[in-house]
Amino acid sequence: MKMIAKRGIFLWILAILFTAGIIFLTVSFVSHGSEWAMKNYNPHLYRNGELIGAGTIYDSNDKILAQTVEGKRVYAEDKTTRKSTLHVVGDPKNFISTGVQNTFDSKLTGYNLMLGVYNIERYGKGNDLKLTINSDLCNSAYNLLDGRKGTIGIVNYKTGEVICSVSSPSYDVENVPDNLETSDYYEGVYINRLLSAHYVPGSTFKLVTAICAIENIPDIYNRTWVCNGGYTPKKGVTIECNSNHGDSINFNDALAKSCNSVFAQLAIELGSEKLTATAKELGIGSKITISGEIDGFGGDFNVDNAADDLLGWTGIGQGNTRIAPITMLRISSAIANGGKAVSFNIIDDFANQAGRALDITLPTNKVELMSADVAANMKNMMRYNVQSWYGDDSYPGLNLCAKSGTAQIDSNDSHNIAWFTGFMDDDSHPYAFVVVVENGGSGSQTAGPIANQLLQQLL
Repeated sequence: MKMIAKRGIFLWILAILFTAGIIFLTVSFVSHGSEWAMKNYNPHLYRNGELIGAGTIYDSNDKILAQTVEGKRVYAEDKTTRKSTLHVVGDPKNFISTGVQNTFDSKLTGYNLMLGVYNIERYGKGNDLKLTINSDLCNSAYNLLDGRKGTIGIVNYKTGEVICSVSSPSYDVENVPDNLETSDYYEGVYINRLLSAHYVPGSTFKLVTAICAIENIPDIYNRTWVCNGGYTPKKGVTIECNSNHGDSINFNDALAKSCNSVFAQLAIELGSEKLTATAKELGIGSKITISGEIDGFGGDFNVDNAADDLLGWTGIGQGNTRIAPITMLRISSAIANGGKAVSFNIIDDFANQAGRALDITLPTNKVELMSADVAANMKNMMRYNVQSWYGDDSYPGLNLCAKSGTAQIDSNDSHNIAWFTGFMDDDSHPYAFVVVVENGGSGSQTAGPIANQLLQQLL
């Protein structure tokens, strides 16, 4: 009897372990099945390490950006389109991690728990994807960068739809350069600079300092400052200004003329805690996600225990701060949209192999980055920038609100990073933008005209 009892207990233990194993495998399959199916050794989806088993990707005007034809992945007919949309679509081997072919691979292949990727065999392709981007606009943006490293992003600040996303350098996936991995020209070619580049923000960061000042200094619009061509903190070297702005410069003019003296003093007065709080509220340091899946670099900001001179440099955008262009685009969008940032999205819809729309859920969050009053004040100041400094004649018909930045990397001005960010204050054309050109010299003179040409195209 004792032997029978021991055998019974042993069988029960085996049964429990077997059941636990089945549950574990089931949970793992449900949780990770799509990841297992997407491995590049799956011959139904990959050939020679390159994705083949995916649906067609279209731009917002139904132009084909990528498709599978007779078991081979082919890309847009136009060479410039292949280059301008590379970082959005992705490359055949998924080296560009932020491309939709990599991020939404399971949806593009039509994978599901019941059938796996059987539909690839049945239909010869996966689910189709329509994007929000306009490839013609991306082509223009790519041509305007003219071979220089940098990025351009344009978004509808009311809906969050990204209509232009271009990163340079790029390359033609149908004719891959032999020196892609070795040439300095292609340095960082797999990085989407809009989402992942870490740039010194230059004077575009004065938007952040200005927001902090409006939130924390009640009489900010009644004050004036002295600018003798620079400002020297009690401890530290002189922070030079781009001009001598005189002994009575007000807050509006300080932003319009991008006065380093004023914004260095403001940053020191505000202090590290208030600057850090505002930076955090604006999303600097937090990742920014597009369509709930594609992550962008939020930025680096740390002025803890900073001395006055570092606070001053930080306030004018020349400290240790690093920001991705997508972060600055989000801040400009929030200013334009009454202080609320709408979730960015690059997906229009998915359709299955039979052409029926798939039910997908995309984030539609609105996050308040600043109060409506602060946003209204910032909008007025950015509009004044264009009217009084850049000139409406340079941006005809755009009703533009903007801020330029010229981020210094070293003593050679030709190495400067040129920034221009802002938005059109126009309900019929609610577009915010960011333009960044590496080794671009002046922000207003290099990045500004690029923004103008693209926004004129939208009009």
